[in-house]
Amino acid sequence: MKIHSAKNKTDKGQRGFTLIETCIAMVVMTVAALGCSSLFVFSMRNNVGGSQRALAMAVAQQQMEQLRSVNFEDATLLAGTNISTVRSAGQNYTVQRVVADEINSDNSPKQLRRITITVTPQAAAGPNWTRASVVLATMRSTLASGSYAVSQ
Repeated sequence: MKIHSAKNKTDKGQRGFTLIETCIAMVVMTVAALGCSSLFVFSMRNNVGGSQRALAMAVAQQQMEQLRSVNFEDATLLAGTNISTVRSAGQNYTVQRVVADEINSDNSPKQLRRITITVTPQAAAGPNWTRASVVLATMRSTLASGSYAVSQ
């Protein structure tokens, strides 16, 4: 009778990973990680830009409320263009305020003025869209009687 000794039998399905397979897996994971990190940087820039535009809108609304609070005959509502610099939340903004008198078809003046406020952030860095202007426009009329007057 023959006695067979137990031999080390290895199953081909359980040999483990080769060095090449490990390197390929590392390259794939590195590419995925780089894609996620660039997405993170893009997201941070856009959040900062959105914050700057929101602050510019707040400055524009504040300027508009100042003009709404004065009388129609006040000197700040005279027709013309006024450019100034406003600092808010550590950021400088260029504010352009345009007040224009409206006229009737027969060139007679209406008791109505168009007010346009343009606020532009003075950002030194960042994408171009973060430096885009925010524009608010409104019409303002007098309480006196006349064309386009507001009645009480």
